[in-house]
Amino acid sequence: MHDLVDRLNRPDARITVLTGAGVSAASGVPTFRGADGLWKNFRPEALATAEAFGRDPKLVWEWYAWRRFRIATCEPNVAHRILADWSTRFPNFRLITQNVDGLHERAHTEHIICLHGSIWEVSCWQGCAKSPRHWRDDRTSFDDMPPRCPHCGGPIRPGVVWFGETLDQDVVQEASKATKCDVFITIGTSAVVYPAAGFIAAAKQNGAFTVEINPEATPATSTVDLALRGGAETILPEIQSLIDE
Repeated sequence: MHDLVDRLNRPDARITVLTGAGVSAASGVPTFRGADGLWKNFRPEALATAEAFGRDPKLVWEWYAWRRFRIATCEPNVAHRILADWSTRFPNFRLITQNVDGLHERAHTEHIICLHGSIWEVSCWQGCAKSPRHWRDDRTSFDDMPPRCPHCGGPIRPGVVWFGETLDQDVVQEASKATKCDVFITIGTSAVVYPAAGFIAAAKQNGAFTVEINPEATPATSTVDLALRGGAETILPEIQSLIDE
């Protein structure tokens, strides 16, 4: 761990962090597929699709309103706060997140790249000309289900990337550029889904010192330079204390 800290403390070190659901676990965010994620006996994977929204937008929005309500009761944990500190402490810091919960933003993290969008953003389902591509909507309950676009009156959809949809290529390109770094740390994610799965390999190819922080081994464990076993809320404070020495 001291080797990692030495690299983090180097002047002008380019540092990129990739986070997944494990970073938010200590905040109590319900997991997408875990027991806490079950809702009305529907499989989440069956609801998070454009096809499901097209069939029954009311049902899909009831689920997202429930998720919004649950997430709104959660607070950023120590891992979020440390990463927020790093985003201002280290001048060449970038954070790529697979999470849509908005807790990194609530912790005031800077330089965030949101691969899968945000549950707190929406867009017009019909893509009307008057509406922006995405806009912020913090409501956890709605008078209309599905809620309506203020510009055309049609339904709006959550601003997240659903199964079967392609990621925003501008966002992917920005994340890919962030793999040109000196230290690449993956935290709380198995990183088995592309393009996130390729970021560790890309960073390594670009000469980065690669680190994994996760409670359990993942397919990436054998490929990184340093694997730290434990939750983000445990490991990151240990790293932070060494940085502050």
